[in-house]
Amino acid sequence: MNFRNLLAAIAVGVGTLATAIAAEAADKKVVVGYQTDALPSSVAIANGEFAKKTGYDIDFRRFNSGAEIFAAIASGDVQVGYVGSSPFAAAVSRGLEVKAFYLASISGIDEALVVRNGSGIESLNDLKGKKLAAAPVSTDHYQLLALIKSLDLTEKDVQVFAIPQPEIVASYNRGDIDGGFVWDPALTELKKNGKVLVTSKDVADKGAPTFSAWVATSKFATDNPEFLRGFASVINKYYASFASDKAAWGPDSDNAKSLAKLLGGGEKAGAGKILKDTASFLKEQGKVSDVLANYGAFVTADALTSVSN
Repeated sequence: MNFRNLLAAIAVGVGTLATAIAAEAADKKVVVGYQTDALPSSVAIANGEFAKKTGYDIDFRRFNSGAEIFAAIASGDVQVGYVGSSPFAAAVSRGLEVKAFYLASISGIDEALVVRNGSGIESLNDLKGKKLAAAPVSTDHYQLLALIKSLDLTEKDVQVFAIPQPEIVASYNRGDIDGGFVWDPALTELKKNGKVLVTSKDVADKGAPTFSAWVATSKFATDNPEFLRGFASVINKYYASFASDKAAWGPDSDNAKSLAKLLGGGEKAGAGKILKDTASFLKEQGKVSDVLANYGAFVTADALTSVSN
């Protein structure tokens, strides 16, 4: 090989390497959708720790609801997102291929039905004839409808408005509605001129549990398991810090094992069962047209069981 040919060969090799490096860099980019919830791990969004731990260029985008995040996932704009079980059940029932890889919370007190002072609502027995609101296809919307059903009431007895949280706050403050089933920051705003009537946990105890989870598109989850493990480890770290007890949230802790069991419970237990029960209720309400035979396929405990700090 003469010198000119050698230079040409080197140039081709360098070009191929540069292309490979560029392709790898492009693969390290991801868009993550998050919501307004005040999660301990949100600190890692602000300080860049998610990006540092995973080695990915992460574009974090804020949304008002899980339904908005799933719309962005469906359009291809978002690959990973923080969502509630109700929009999750609706999305996969409509054919969206995603997997929950980290269960962030089970029905608690961070979502609640707040009733306005002067609305005349002192107990659940006073809901008939009132106007209530929740974000469309949210876990709050699902639980509000489930609550009404548990009281042997219908949407003819209680007017339910499915509107975004910012509109709920505005309508509540104007006196247009009597209450809203919301999460923060709307929850804090509504409580300024009202009281909590029931929490998400209360409704769960009546038979309608919900959860919040981090999900990824099935393709992204398959192609990027190391990202999911790194991302999950950061979440674990901040939950541990929040609880001031690192051992309580380590990879071998009872908490981690419980979450993994819930994610890996299959179609008849855990998150899969909650998704199917939610989808069945949503079908009764006319929110989705079909209920799938198995929802266990949309959750995976792989990132959680192999996570490390």
